[in-house]
Amino acid sequence: MTLIAYLFNRLFYRLTELFRHWYVNSFRLYSHFIISLLERLDRILAVKITLKHLSEPLYQDRSVIGYLLGFIFRSLRLLIGGVVYLIFITVAVILYLLWLSIPAYIIYKIIEPFSRL
Repeated sequence: MTLIAYLFNRLFYRLTELFRHWYVNSFRLYSHFIISLLERLDRILAVKITLKHLSEPLYQDRSVIGYLLGFIFRSLRLLIGGVVYLIFITVAVILYLLWLSIPAYIIYKIIEPFSRL
């Protein structure tokens, strides 16, 4: 009887470790990876800097046209950067949700033949 109890204990321990590793640790790694990619993407798109200098004139041209063009071009750059961020984050979330659904899909495929009996 102790052997069966030990085997069930190990089974549940390994299953909890699998899910902890799959869900908790993968979230930490994936979120760190995505955040570092977003930081690199911000170096290219410079959304934070563009937002900071939104009301400044373009190329320090202090005429009305410089202020107007600076606001228009920076607004367009912010809009494009926001769309790129939105697409990137949406794809990252979809990929992570697919990653999270893999164990449930495997368990479903294992149990499915027994449901026909």
